[in-house]
Amino acid sequence: MPDFLRLFAGPLTALLLVALHNSPALAQLEFEQAPIHYGKAPTHDPVMRLQEQLEKGEVKLDYDEQRGYLPALLQHLGIETSSQVLVYSKTSFQLRRIAPRHPRALYFNDESYVGWVQQGDMVEVMTTDPEQGEIFYTLSQEPAEVPRFTRDSGRCILCHASSRTQRVPGGLVRSVFADDAGQPQFSSGTFNIDHRSPFTDRWGGWYVTGTHGKMRHMGNVTSKNRRDPEAIDREAGANVTDLSELFDVSPYLTPHSDIVALMVLEHQTQMQNFITLASYENRSTAHYDGIMNEALDRPADHVSDTSKRRVAAAGEKLLAYLLFAEEFPLTSPIQGTSTFARDFQAKGPRDSKGRSLRDLDLQTRMFKYPCSYLIYSPAFDALPPTVKSYVTERLLAILEGQDESRTFAHLTTDDRKAILDILRETKPDLWK
Repeated sequence: MPDFLRLFAGPLTALLLVALHNSPALAQLEFEQAPIHYGKAPTHDPVMRLQEQLEKGEVKLDYDEQRGYLPALLQHLGIETSSQVLVYSKTSFQLRRIAPRHPRALYFNDESYVGWVQQGDMVEVMTTDPEQGEIFYTLSQEPAEVPRFTRDSGRCILCHASSRTQRVPGGLVRSVFADDAGQPQFSSGTFNIDHRSPFTDRWGGWYVTGTHGKMRHMGNVTSKNRRDPEAIDREAGANVTDLSELFDVSPYLTPHSDIVALMVLEHQTQMQNFITLASYENRSTAHYDGIMNEALDRPADHVSDTSKRRVAAAGEKLLAYLLFAEEFPLTSPIQGTSTFARDFQAKGPRDSKGRSLRDLDLQTRMFKYPCSYLIYSPAFDALPPTVKSYVTERLLAILEGQDESRTFAHLTTDDRKAILDILRETKPDLWK
């Protein structure tokens, strides 16, 4: 409870909390306060687990003279080098070291994201705590007997907790009009991109390797005209499979910035944000209901109509994104240049017919079975019971064909049946 509210008691406190609970100001969740305590609550994310192992001497991070701790960190976090994507816009923490001639490299798996720049002072890490969402760390590139991750104290969430991330601490993929130095031309606007984004708005300021037919994106090129930054040569950046003519690729772990990896990255970051939003909303509404119930002498398990609406709204957002509502249709086949697609699909799990929610389509849409693989994630499993029950019950109704709304009209009868069959076999506790 905010300090000033502690000056009041009983029904007056309740009335004030009602006002706050229904206030538009809560569109920006107060995640530093109760019940979330984002910056203070203990975390149980992959980086914290690795730190504990380092301090106990159970593992060691080997130091590479050229890339510092990067290779060892990827190994211990279970991140494939084929996930590498390269961004040359100056839109991140070590921006002074980033430019089209020496882009920043990003690597990721389902839970963690690692950023590396040439001759950088640190490696940047974003990783997922099942309850708190995305947590941000840095790791100094100075060799140490026991390397130590430093948790961000608030700088990262200035950008990573905004309307672009559903107003919770999260990840985002931005597309910008970048000049020859990598400087974004913000006067021309930027795009927050995910699987719903038009292809023409994607990957400005990023390198992209792969083929995509007649579709065009913003990657691999820069803005040449200061008076007209949007006049970029999309044709020159299309269907690029070799980056070696654009910059020296030898310092990087691979020569690729795979288009399939980029598509998965942009889907995944926003999917995680919707999971975090649903968790935060449920926990926040339960917290305020608890205070109200005590103040108004109501049953402890009473759930207000406002809370029900807020949980349902967050649940519907999660469901729509989970099931790829409003996904931008592909009009040409997509093919990457690295082993990322193979590596990603190999992680399963698969049903008795060999089907997986990780199976890629890349002909007319991203996935063969349009339901996000993050339904298997620890973060989804850790959703509070109320919102998790709401989401799973609604999901079952949708997949059984009981929901004929426009939101899910893109799902054919075959889509729904396949997804339902896969989930019943590979996640049998989902509807228990």
